[in-house]
Amino acid sequence: MKQWIKPAIFLLLVIAAVIAINLTGLSREFTFQNLENSREAVKNFLRENYALSALIFIGVYIAVTALSVPGAVILTLAGGFLFGTLPGALFVNAGATIGATGAFLAARYFIGAVVQEKYSRNLENFNKEIKANGANYLLTLRFIPVIPFFLINILAGMTRINIWTFVWTTSLGIIPGSVVYAYAGNNLGAMKSASGILSWPIISALILLALFSIVPVFLKKFTGAGEWRPGRPS
Repeated sequence: MKQWIKPAIFLLLVIAAVIAINLTGLSREFTFQNLENSREAVKNFLRENYALSALIFIGVYIAVTALSVPGAVILTLAGGFLFGTLPGALFVNAGATIGATGAFLAARYFIGAVVQEKYSRNLENFNKEIKANGANYLLTLRFIPVIPFFLINILAGMTRINIWTFVWTTSLGIIPGSVVYAYAGNNLGAMKSASGILSWPIISALILLALFSIVPVFLKKFTGAGEWRPGRPS
């Protein structure tokens, strides 16, 4: 029974964070309309405090991502709105990668060790597959967010995937989506709602990126080709 204490604590912390955000009304502030309404005020503050604004933005993004709080899309829009497309995407990438890594490490400490120990025999083949192709699977999930961002962080923490692999796949995999939403935020006045951001060409491009990232898995299985990975092995 003691082995489930850490997972229970982790779950309670996540639930408490989400409840706290909702009770304080902070989640309701992350809206498309609020960004547009506050345009002039935030632009004026930004001109006088650019570096501080960037650090605050990254810090907020880290906290939201690490605590698995809803609002990442609106924050990414805000990044483009405040800093422009490329700087906004860069700050989003930094905040999201650091925050996701924090959630990943928390999940690994509180849940992963317990799951791996208790179900080690059942997870043997799964762990081998993750070791061989985990980078490709993570890239695919990042390019096409079929599973929510925060859930990928937690589930990845329950596997034995290398932390470096998690970091670089997260950072690389969220670039396309970050640029798209930051660009939308930079052109906020021309859009009426967040639903107008993703056009079919953009969706198709993300799908193609995801397919590209999963191709090495099939090549390896059918031809024995190796897995592509940057820098160092996972």
